[in-house]
Amino acid sequence: MTHNEKSGVAHFACNSDEDAIDRIRKLLSFLPANNMEDPPLIDTGDDPGRMEATLDSLVPVDPNQSYDMKDIIHAIVDNGDFFEPHKHFAKNIIVGFARLNGRSIGIIANQPKVLAGCLDIDASDKATRFIRFCDAFNIPILTFSDVPGYLPGSEQEWGGIIRHGAKLLWCYSEATVPKLLVIVRKDYGGAYIAMSSKHLGADMAFAWPTAEIAVMGAGGAANIIHRREIDSAEDPVKKRQEKIEEYRDLFSNPYVAASRGYIDDVIVPSETRPRLIEALEVLSNKRLTLPPKKHGNIPA
Repeated sequence: MTHNEKSGVAHFACNSDEDAIDRIRKLLSFLPANNMEDPPLIDTGDDPGRMEATLDSLVPVDPNQSYDMKDIIHAIVDNGDFFEPHKHFAKNIIVGFARLNGRSIGIIANQPKVLAGCLDIDASDKATRFIRFCDAFNIPILTFSDVPGYLPGSEQEWGGIIRHGAKLLWCYSEATVPKLLVIVRKDYGGAYIAMSSKHLGADMAFAWPTAEIAVMGAGGAANIIHRREIDSAEDPVKKRQEKIEEYRDLFSNPYVAASRGYIDDVIVPSETRPRLIEALEVLSNKRLTLPPKKHGNIPA
């Protein structure tokens, strides 16, 4: 498990040769024969119009409470089947393969259960390589975002989080495959940009009503912007709560982002599967050619 958990060199921890061969077979089932073909289209038997009512109550009302992002993924993809490489490495981000209406997709998602879903050096590297892999084999990319920001601390700064984080933005923006985004809850600051935002070329961006899209969380923003007003109030606690709600209403809710064109639609969580399938069908013939060049200069 050392390479799986610590270095990320190994992508799978297999129990036997047979287990390894089975996983190789499953991985290949999502891929085309070569980079000039589209991924295979398979009849999975799952209804493309299937609603999932459990999603409407899955995300906690309290923004500080965690949940398992994999519950969302399993509820949306065909037959709940999700094939996850790098499962044991950088667990604050999830990558893996699944199908929507029989079409192969690559999924990238923040994991609120680990480090609150923050992006760090390892998570950035993990997601970056997966994006490049999907783009190389014409596999559409679906991103579920719930990210409060980049992980703070001197260890991350000295380790080059800016360099590693920049790779994530680079690879999302350079990928030419269809790119779908679902903002589930928090989407703050530079991490919002990095997680397949419209600014990086997302073809279709959806948000759940629970989404908070802003420079930072409402609590922190209220403390900074309205510090004097809160400190001088007769009831500072009440005044702070008023300012938090005011900030959410004016800036951080998904409807404001939608009005500015950063979100294409705010959707009911239970409708996520059919809406994604519809978008994927529309984008299935997407062909994008980048300007001719020898190669780009990826952040070191």
